[in-house]
Amino acid sequence: MRKTGRPAIMNEESTTIVKKQLAAHGLVNVGKIHYNLSSAALYDEVVRRGEGRIVHGGPILVDTAPYTGRSPNDRFIVKDSKTADNVAWGEINRPFETEQFERIRTRFMAYFQCREVYVQDLLVGADPSHQRRIRMVTENAWHALFGRNMFISPDIVTDYPQPPDCTIFNASGFRADPKIDGTNSEACVLLNLKKGEVLIASTAYGGENKKAIFSAMNYYMPMEDVMPMHCSANVGEKGDVAVFFGLSGTGKTTLSTDPSRRMIGDDEHGWSDQGVFNFEGGCYAKVIRLSPKAEPEIWNCTRKFGTVIENVVADPVTRHIDLDDDSITENTRAAYSLEALQNIQPGSMAGHPNHVIMLTADAFGVMPPVARLTTEQAMYHFLSGYTAKLAGTERGIKDPVASFSSCFGEPFMVQDPVMYAEMLGKRLLQHNAKCWLVNTGWTAGPYGTGYRMPIQETRTIINAILSDALNDIETRTSHFFRFKVPVAIEGIPDNRLNPRSTWESPDAYDQKAGVLAQRFRENFKKYADRVTEAVRDFGGPRHT
Repeated sequence: MRKTGRPAIMNEESTTIVKKQLAAHGLVNVGKIHYNLSSAALYDEVVRRGEGRIVHGGPILVDTAPYTGRSPNDRFIVKDSKTADNVAWGEINRPFETEQFERIRTRFMAYFQCREVYVQDLLVGADPSHQRRIRMVTENAWHALFGRNMFISPDIVTDYPQPPDCTIFNASGFRADPKIDGTNSEACVLLNLKKGEVLIASTAYGGENKKAIFSAMNYYMPMEDVMPMHCSANVGEKGDVAVFFGLSGTGKTTLSTDPSRRMIGDDEHGWSDQGVFNFEGGCYAKVIRLSPKAEPEIWNCTRKFGTVIENVVADPVTRHIDLDDDSITENTRAAYSLEALQNIQPGSMAGHPNHVIMLTADAFGVMPPVARLTTEQAMYHFLSGYTAKLAGTERGIKDPVASFSSCFGEPFMVQDPVMYAEMLGKRLLQHNAKCWLVNTGWTAGPYGTGYRMPIQETRTIINAILSDALNDIETRTSHFFRFKVPVAIEGIPDNRLNPRSTWESPDAYDQKAGVLAQRFRENFKKYADRVTEAVRDFGGPRHT
């Protein structure tokens, strides 16, 4: 699939069809319908409505405050006959009763009456065999532009709007009432997987749209024997594929944006029996303190027409943006089409991965910059998903917080994490893919004492992995974590590869590493009786 500059379809017949399809959801008596407007036309609407400003270079700048990150406590999934036995219910996937959903849905649709709405028909999933039609219905023009950037536009535009598989209704001006609606606050993200509907209220943060659809794909894709992955992916000139697992801020976008390799995508993919394919048609990059030297392609996209920039400060006179200013939030973002990049993979599909890289931002500062994992260790660390939640990615996060997020994307994993891990282990063995753990977090001490791994060193390590230079080199076994760590890598200080030697006090390192190892073991107890003995006993840290 490719992105296209599609003409608007505004003939009377197509508008009538859209109105009838919206009415089937209970959305009637709407005002003007802006259907499939181009990016340029949406710019006009954003400015006309005062939703944002055009800044230097051509992007649209919008403010989503007070919601400048995802609101995980406000996300619910409707529990019904379809989902009752297929969702991993708990703190992440909070159940919402069907009757509650219908009540708030009625109020939601009433809110839209007599309002202008922006409708975009898009696709998710670059592989036609596993594709879904999605429709975004929004009250803000910039959300429609965000959707055009993030999802896939069809190659062929028909004169007749097709019924979607899933519809997002985004009304950031709607305020839920917890006493009436059963929500946690005035904001909510409600997923009805049976009806194929998503309701987003109160929060304007663009990321809620993409992650709602990602959650839906994490539910549907395993039923088609496709492993959904919270990862970036790229492909080399020889067709060698790499995927990068990691939570927001760990380097998925930065490390996969490589001028010598074609990007498949930066955040969400599927691994089918044919290979890897992107779910999306764009990137949603974190841009705080972005460097034109270290991350030139992403930096350039913050100066291009079509890009939507969230919560960045701009000079009121010159309209030059300041990517170093975090006065609104640390979680500043840019949403842009893959076509804004210079080197992308045609069709956003490629073969099976040669290398699987798990990125962790270790706030304890005890993990080595790179380690080779066995299949059992890969499954263990995939289920553990150890990293640091970085500032701003969720509401209330001010400093890095050490945490475990299964599958390196627990907030979006709808089914049992063990099932996803088994899919990973099966594919690693079947396709002989090598797996690596790469620490993009702290060294020479924990957060507050040490410092972040230099990005150029991390790039050197990634390049060594992808060139197969680390496949057969000498390694040592990490005492606490048991994985294989290279003894020497050209361009990397030897002491960096042995993090204990970077600490002022080796004893302090041992104490902190022991604490982290124990945290791994405590966290993994919830999976211990559902994985193989090899994964449970030899995949994780030593019991010392």
